[in-house]
Amino acid sequence: MVTPFAPDGSVDYDAAKRLALALLDSGSDGMVVAGTTGEAPTLSHEERLRLFVEVKGAVGDRAAIIANTGTYNTAESIELTREAERTGVDGVLLVTPYYNRPTQEGLERHFKAIAAATRLPCILYNLPGRTGVNMTAETTVRLSAVENIVGIKEGSGDLGQIARIIEGSAEGFRVWSGADEDTLPILAVGGYGVIAVVSHLVGRQFRAMFDDFLAGRVEEASRTHRRLLPLMRTMVLVTNPIPVKYALGQLGFPVGGLRLPLCEPDEATGERIMAEVRRHRIDLPVAV
Repeated sequence: MVTPFAPDGSVDYDAAKRLALALLDSGSDGMVVAGTTGEAPTLSHEERLRLFVEVKGAVGDRAAIIANTGTYNTAESIELTREAERTGVDGVLLVTPYYNRPTQEGLERHFKAIAAATRLPCILYNLPGRTGVNMTAETTVRLSAVENIVGIKEGSGDLGQIARIIEGSAEGFRVWSGADEDTLPILAVGGYGVIAVVSHLVGRQFRAMFDDFLAGRVEEASRTHRRLLPLMRTMVLVTNPIPVKYALGQLGFPVGGLRLPLCEPDEATGERIMAEVRRHRIDLPVAV
C-alpha cells in the first residue's frame, strides 16, 4: 500500500485509512503497510508505528495487516518488530538487509534473530534488484524450518530458484510473488499469492486471475495476465511507487506526492503512465 502524504509532506493518516478500506473493497485480501511501495526508507519509526495502528484500527478483522519492519540493521529490526507487535498487526515483512550485502550465513542469522524476538508470523522478502543481495533457495529453505517464518515474498525473478524454494521448504511455507508480472508463472510452479502494486488499480481483475487459475480455468487466467501485463510494466516504468502514486492522483484518488529522493515523473513519463492506465477499467473507487 502506498503511504499518502498531506500537502505539507506529513503522513496523511486519514487518507491511509480510506485507501486501506478502498483496497479491500476492490479485491485485496490484506495489505503491507510502510513497505517499499509505502516509501519505508523515508518514514520515521514513529510514523510507521502510527500507520500500523491507524490502518489496523480502520480495517479491524476484515483483513491481515502486515507491517514492514525489516531494515539493514538487525537490532533496529528487532526493536521495530517488537513495537509493531504491540500495535496489533497480524504479521511482519522482513526484507533482506540492503546496502551492506551480508553473506548467506549473515542473512540466516539476521532473520532467525528477528523471528526469535516476536510471536508474529514473519514473511521474508527477497528483492536483489533493490537490496544488492540475493537470498538463495538453500538459505530460504533452511529458514522455512523456523516455526514463525511462514513464507517469503520472492522478487528475484528467478523461477528456478522459486521452484526450488517451493519444493524444498517446510510444509505450509508460502511463496508470494514480489513482482506483479511474475505472479501467474509463480502460481504455475506452486506459489501462493502476490504482494502487489497493480492491485491499487485493478484489484478485482487481478483477483479474478487467481480465481480462474485455482478453478482450472488456466486459459482465462492467462488472458487476464496478458491483458494486464502492459499495466504491470507501466507501474515500474520508473521507480515504484512513482507511477502508481501519480496514477492515483490523476484518477481522482488523492494520495499526495512523494518524499525526496523520489519525485514526480516528468511530463512525458506522466503521459505514458496515464495512456496505459486509461486503457483499463479501474476497480478502485475514483473520482474520474
